[in-house]
Amino acid sequence: MVKQGRSTPVMQAVLEAVEARLMTTDESLIRIPDICDETGINYGSVYHHFGSREGVIDAAYIKMFNEFMDEDIAFIRSAIEDVKNADDVLSVFAKFGETAFMTEERSNRRMMRARIVAAAATRPQLKVSIGLSQNRVTEEISQLFEILQQRGVVKEDVPARSVAVVLQVFLLGRVLDDISINPLSNEEFRDAATYLFLSLVKL
Repeated sequence: MVKQGRSTPVMQAVLEAVEARLMTTDESLIRIPDICDETGINYGSVYHHFGSREGVIDAAYIKMFNEFMDEDIAFIRSAIEDVKNADDVLSVFAKFGETAFMTEERSNRRMMRARIVAAAATRPQLKVSIGLSQNRVTEEISQLFEILQQRGVVKEDVPARSVAVVLQVFLLGRVLDDISINPLSNEEFRDAATYLFLSLVKL
C-alpha cells in the first residue's frame, strides 16, 4: 500500500497530518492539496508514495489502528509483569479500566476504531491489512492471558485466545453505547466489566 525506502520521513509527515484530520472530520473532507500545504511536501511525491488519495487515507487508518492497539498491549504487558496472585490481577484490571473506560480520549479512539473497521468492510486491500493487524493483536493478548494462566491466577477452562477476542469485543462494543442518547456512565460500564472479568480470575 505504501512504497518503502528512504521516503519514510515524508510518509510519516503526511500520515500524521491525515491522522489529525481523521480524528476530527470525515475522510470525505480530506484534500491532498491541503495536506501538502500543511506539510510542505510536493503533491507528486504524495501520490508517488501512496498511489492515490484513497491510498493515503487507508495507510493512515492502518497506522492509527496499529498505534491504538500497540499502546493497549504495551500497557497490559507492563502491568502483568509483577502479577503473582488474584489481587494483583484485579489491581491491573482496575488500572486498565480507568484508562480504557473513563476518558473522552478513549471514547474518541473507540469511535475511530469502529470507523476503520467499517471502512475496511468495503475496501478489500484495507480489509486484508486490518485483518492481519487484528490477528496479530489477538495473538499478543492471548499470549499475555496464557502467562496469567501459567501463573495460576486466571482460569484455564476457557482458551486464552477466546478470552482475548471476547475482551476486545467488549471494549470495542462500548462504542454502541457511546452513541446512545442514554448511555451508561463510565463508572457503570467499568463496574459491569469488572463483574464479568471476575469470572475469569481464580479467587
